[in-house]
Amino acid sequence: MSHGARVIRTGVSSAGPAAPPPVTVASSSAGSDAELMDGGYFRSCAGMLKVAQMITLLIGFISVNNSPWTDYSAYSFFQIVTMCDLVMILFFYIMHIFRVYRKLTCVSWPLAEFLHYLIGTILLLIGSIVAASKSYNITGLVAGATFGFLATILCVISMWSSYKVSCITQSTSKYR
Repeated sequence: MSHGARVIRTGVSSAGPAAPPPVTVASSSAGSDAELMDGGYFRSCAGMLKVAQMITLLIGFISVNNSPWTDYSAYSFFQIVTMCDLVMILFFYIMHIFRVYRKLTCVSWPLAEFLHYLIGTILLLIGSIVAASKSYNITGLVAGATFGFLATILCVISMWSSYKVSCITQSTSKYR
């Protein structure tokens, strides 16, 4: 396979002198694979959604951590769930940025990410409900529970878009 410029002749007109042939450059996918980072993922909808999830989870964790607790088990569960979700979202974010999914093809990454969002969203919803019910109008605890609910909504959106992209488009493209 040549990586240089190629000349492609499209045809010659009989009306006069032939126009110079258009010159095209052969595109190579090796240049995009050689890049270490995927700069487009930073600006993509999925990338910005993951950043928004990480920020809301971090704010929820800090709000609960810096407030006086009324129920140790409820808020320790909330903190564990928010930090585990934050770490897993950061893991998948880094995986997409550095294109790890191209090198580790033995794992179904869309399925793994979907299952993470499914389990993490359920646990985050439970933690946010418990944190909200045990907050007793303490401002930091209410803020933490609110950001927990906001992160839950963002996770549901991400889970829905992940399912929509990975499963629905594959099943419809089979009949084309």
